[in-house]
Amino acid sequence: MTSQINKQQDYHALNAMLNLYDSEGKIQFDKDKLAIYHYFRQHVNQNTIHFHDLKEKLDFLQQEGYYETKVLEQYDFAFIKKLFRQAYSKKFRFQTFLGAFKYYISYTLKTFDNKRYLERYEDRVCMVALTLAQGSQTLACRLVDEIISGRFQPATPTFLNCGKKQRGELVSCFLLRIEDNMESIGRSLNSALQLSKRGGGVACLLSNLREAGAPIKMIKNQSSGVVPVMKMLEDAFSYANQLGARQGAGAVYLNAHHPDILSFLDTKRENADEKIRIKTLSLGVVIPDITFELAKNNEDMYLFSPYDIQRVYGVPMSEISITEKYAEMVNNKHIGKSKINAREFFLTLAEIQFESGYPYIMYEDTVNRASPIKGRINMSNLCSEILQVNSASEYEDDLSYRHIGKDISCNLGSMNIAHTMDSPNFALSIETAIRALTAVSDMSNIRSVPSIEKGNLDSHAIGLGQMNLHGYLARERIHYGSEEGIDFTDIYFYIVTYHALRTSNQIAIERNSYFKGFNDSRYASGEFFNKYTERSWQPQTKKVCQLFEQAGIVIPNQQDWLELKTSVMAHGIYNQNIQAIPPTGSISYINNSTSSIHPIVSRIEIRKDGKVGRVYYPAPFMTNDNLEYYKDAYEIGPEKIIDTYAAATQHVDQGLSLTLFFKDDATTRDINKAQIYAWRKGIKTLYYIRLRQIALEGTEIQGCISCSL
Repeated sequence: MTSQINKQQDYHALNAMLNLYDSEGKIQFDKDKLAIYHYFRQHVNQNTIHFHDLKEKLDFLQQEGYYETKVLEQYDFAFIKKLFRQAYSKKFRFQTFLGAFKYYISYTLKTFDNKRYLERYEDRVCMVALTLAQGSQTLACRLVDEIISGRFQPATPTFLNCGKKQRGELVSCFLLRIEDNMESIGRSLNSALQLSKRGGGVACLLSNLREAGAPIKMIKNQSSGVVPVMKMLEDAFSYANQLGARQGAGAVYLNAHHPDILSFLDTKRENADEKIRIKTLSLGVVIPDITFELAKNNEDMYLFSPYDIQRVYGVPMSEISITEKYAEMVNNKHIGKSKINAREFFLTLAEIQFESGYPYIMYEDTVNRASPIKGRINMSNLCSEILQVNSASEYEDDLSYRHIGKDISCNLGSMNIAHTMDSPNFALSIETAIRALTAVSDMSNIRSVPSIEKGNLDSHAIGLGQMNLHGYLARERIHYGSEEGIDFTDIYFYIVTYHALRTSNQIAIERNSYFKGFNDSRYASGEFFNKYTERSWQPQTKKVCQLFEQAGIVIPNQQDWLELKTSVMAHGIYNQNIQAIPPTGSISYINNSTSSIHPIVSRIEIRKDGKVGRVYYPAPFMTNDNLEYYKDAYEIGPEKIIDTYAAATQHVDQGLSLTLFFKDDATTRDINKAQIYAWRKGIKTLYYIRLRQIALEGTEIQGCISCSL
């Protein structure tokens, strides 16, 4: 037993040497490579069940209830064997110890007792490709190429669950409206449980719930407000998880002009009373333009009763523009209201973010101005990148549906920007990813929550993401946030948008079908395309122009956009929503990417694992010769990050998960300034606020490269 423990420590000790300079003051990248070797030799190979051949393996995994037979039955065995050979011929190797460790801990198929491995990475890739291709041999082959090369990485629920018989859903996230009645609250709690146990993160809209002290059945001071509902949701998410593989996770969003907004924020204070304190639920605030204008003028901001708004306007609070109706509601004596100082509100917001990192922020009017889809967007998701329209459900007394509204589900997957730039066929890489994500939407049928099912059937919404921006820029010796870095981001997303829309248009033509509501969209009117047809989009720097030329990537011109516009107006697009940039946590590590389009948080990132302690992750493409291009997010600062995200935002139909990083001497004023700057730059949402932590003296190894976050 002692010998086995020492062996297990070998590869972790080698990996930890990444965090120590060698005698020449250099990072020991070779030790991480050695850690991978020993991890496979000492652990993975010894704990993997081996089979004589592929047929024996697949037969066993189907007979024993590990693989879903109907996935494999779509293909003849000769093709399946050819596909597996294709995958193994690529000679895939994990580039970091954390990538390998994360894959075997979190993704690969294990025996039911969780002790032995049944898949290599190539096996998982093939099962994902076979599942998403839905019988198409051509698409299956393309998917294997895209995933094994690292160009496309499905999100965790998809990559984890495809092809497995005992699995959760393939979809990443869900958004639920809650209306101002007990039937909706009760049904939403049940829906949250059902969705959470299937592996999705769930966000709930609370803006329509009447405030604390509002009347119930004309009797005043009866409502308890939003906080008790938050507590019930938190308990639900803590209880339900996907077979223990993914912990339940939830978020709640509230409009800044809801009367319970300060109580809502107080639930995240460190010294909050345990009766109201929210520990695990994520909080998001929906802020309209008027709130910033009031703060700019140092005026009070009015908070309006959702109960009265519903009575006066006949629609819930989330269905109206607070900015447009603000003065009208202030002057309407039939709408109950209170007021707080707008600047003090933003100060409180920053204070809570200082303590907890929450709340997320959604810039409501920016989001709705940019949306090409008819209807209001009034909330986001657990990671603040999903921005889609919704509609209310109505219930009978027995909680059955009188009218099924439209709630939101969105499946995600991300391109590795560096490898996609290296693709032999950039357009085909984007097309394959869009078809893969569309397949997830097609295969998602969550009957336990009919409003989610309806939303998916109507929308076919997907979220193509991106990651490894900083890794790519550093590889090409471009500083993150520099003129060249922002120029590249702009043109890259411009090209991706063209090919993503072109593919969705192709799917609509092939199926003679488009998303419900297309005819009322700015795609159908052609208005969406004006920004691309009325001006030429080209790189503004010589370096970026060379990058696309060397990669052989053709930048679409105005004529290309005019032709696409004509086709879309004639035939539609299949997917209501197409792009969303998630934070990409675990999949970044197995894909050897920097997270999302953020800068790195550290040259050597430290991840804490409950069983083994710390695991170290070197930034992709980093060597001892190019360290100057790997400044971390705290050094780069919020302004350059916002500038980079703003360049991408103008091309992305949904949101981008944007975290702001501040040094340890930052003040609440610094946070407020960054929030205002983001609003002015057209950013749609803000995710976490992160402050660099000051290491306690004596707690870190001398000579270490980075401190634990």
